[in-house]
Amino acid sequence: MILDILTPEKSIFSGEIKLIKVPGTNGSFEVMENHAPIISSLDKGELKITPTDGADILYQIEGGVIEVNNNKAIVLIEKILK
Repeated sequence: MILDILTPEKSIFSGEIKLIKVPGTNGSFEVMENHAPIISSLDKGELKITPTDGADILYQIEGGVIEVNNNKAIVLIEKILK
């Protein structure tokens, strides 16, 4: 699955991942390959990425939105605290 994480200022992450865990407004959830299409708002909290070739990456975010479709996820973040 391909992931892009963007803020208004810059691109934070772009690459192949196994899993992303996000702080959804109705509770945290995980997205993996072949996930059903979804658009969800995000709350302040921890965003966790598991890349295909490395250790987990953690970010503290201020909120945003995630869109998943056809094994591509785009996360738009208002502000990143890491």
